[in-house]
Amino acid sequence: MGKVVVTEFVSLDGVMEDPGGAEGYEHGGWTFKFDRGADGDKFKMDELLAADAQLLGRRTYEGFARAWPSIEDEAGFADKMNSMPKFVVSKTLKSADWTNSTVLDGDLVTDVGGLKERFAGNILVAGSRQLVQGLLRHDLVDELRLMVFPVTLGRGKRLFEDGSELRRFELVRAAQLADVAVLELRRARV
Repeated sequence: MGKVVVTEFVSLDGVMEDPGGAEGYEHGGWTFKFDRGADGDKFKMDELLAADAQLLGRRTYEGFARAWPSIEDEAGFADKMNSMPKFVVSKTLKSADWTNSTVLDGDLVTDVGGLKERFAGNILVAGSRQLVQGLLRHDLVDELRLMVFPVTLGRGKRLFEDGSELRRFELVRAAQLADVAVLELRRARV
């Protein structure tokens, strides 16, 4: 049975909007002001290599699909991004042309349950704020991996929506990687 693993860049005040600067957010690119070091790069590479598939929201999918096919790197990150199975949750996207991509337009719980049965390893979710909030609402997130940057942005789209139900997670690992903190959390099954 696969696990849904949500991986995000977040500010101290929980903002996850436009960490790379491609979305036009007033503070876009805020992660580039900090060093995550070689250990941070290794963390992201290991996380991707351990994943069997990606699950993405439409906006994140479209951004990734524009960027990744033209990227090359010696480490193999781009090769893995481009070759692995990708599932995009969307009611509006009609086709997914990026290699090995499939649109999921059915019931979120049923579709994600099917993916968890199909894949034995991790199903990685990056960005995709609305999708992540839906996954959290339906108790479908098995792990959270947060790269926390030492900055408050004051406003912007946040990882956790106001009015969310109480959800408990167990801290599995906390580490400092150069300027950032990494928190790995597992859903507490009470």
